[in-house]
Amino acid sequence: LLTVQPSKRFLRSGGPRHNSLKIVGSIVFPVKVYVKLNHNSPRILCLTNHLRNLELIDPIFQWNGPGGGLSSENSSVQISPTGTLILRHFNLSGVYTCSIVYKLTAMQPDKNLVIKYLIYAYSDPKNCYEFTARYHAAPCNSSHNTSFKKALLQILSKLVAELSCEVTLIKSECHHVKMQRGGLQNEIFFTFSVASLDREKHNRLCQQSACDASHRLNKAKHLIERFFKQQVEISRKSSEPLPEIYYIEGTLQMVWVDRCYPGYGMNALTHPDCPECCVVCSPGSYNPSNGIHCLLCDSSLIYGATKC
Repeated sequence: LLTVQPSKRFLRSGGPRHNSLKIVGSIVFPVKVYVKLNHNSPRILCLTNHLRNLELIDPIFQWNGPGGGLSSENSSVQISPTGTLILRHFNLSGVYTCSIVYKLTAMQPDKNLVIKYLIYAYSDPKNCYEFTARYHAAPCNSSHNTSFKKALLQILSKLVAELSCEVTLIKSECHHVKMQRGGLQNEIFFTFSVASLDREKHNRLCQQSACDASHRLNKAKHLIERFFKQQVEISRKSSEPLPEIYYIEGTLQMVWVDRCYPGYGMNALTHPDCPECCVVCSPGSYNPSNGIHCLLCDSSLIYGATKC
C-alpha cells in the first residue's frame, strides 16, 4: 500500500502513477487534492491514518460534494464498499466531505467522524513565445500598414502551421520615432505570440518526441527567427532602394510566457503542492483572460470564475 501524507506533493494527480495513489484524510485540517481537469482523481479514502490501522466494525460511509450527496449511480463517481472515492473526468472543484459511522468493538456505541477534502481541478500552463519586432512604416494613417500587417501575419502563420502551432497578433501600434541625430520616422511596433495547438489526436501518426508541444514550439521559434534574419540578408544583398515598409534589423525580441486558461491561475503560496499548475480560481477570486493569476473579487462565489 502506498501511504500518502496530507502535506506531501503526491496529492497532485495526472501523472503516470496517479492511479496507485491513495489520499488519506485528516481531522485536523481539510486536505487539498489536485486533480487534472477532465482526468480521474486518485483514490480518496474515507479514513485517517489513525483509522487505517484499526479494525472498524459495521462501517457506513457517505460522501457529499459541492452538488450534494455522491453515489456510484452517477457515471462520474466511483465509491468502493470501503468508502474509497474516485472522481472520473473531474471538473467540479470544491469541498468534498465523507462521514464515517463505525464501532471499534461490537459492544461500543457508534462513533461518527467527518473528513473534509478541498479538491481542485488544475491544468498545465499554456506556454508560448511572445515576440516583438519593429518595422519602418508608411505614414501612420496609411492603409499600406494595415495590408502589410495582414500579409505578415499570414506568412508567419503558414511558416508554423505544419508544426501545429499558431501565431496570434497581440497588438500592432504605429508611432513617430525621433531618430538619434536625425529626423522623425514612422515605425510599427508588432507584438505577437506563438503557441502550440493541442495535437493529442495526431500522436499515433508521429514519434512522441516530435509531437511534444515544447519540441514543436521550439522549432517554430527557430523558423520565425530565421525568417527575420533572412529579411535582413535580402535587404543587404539587394541593390534596390529599401521599400516603404521594412524590418528594422536587431529589433526582434522574444520572451517565454506561461498563461492559464480563464478561470485558472498560478499561486505557489495558496497551492504549494502544485506551484507550477494552473489551479481553478477559488471563490473570492477570478481570472477573465489568459493571464497567469487569479485576481481578488469579493462578489465571486464560485470556483473557476471568469468575471467579477
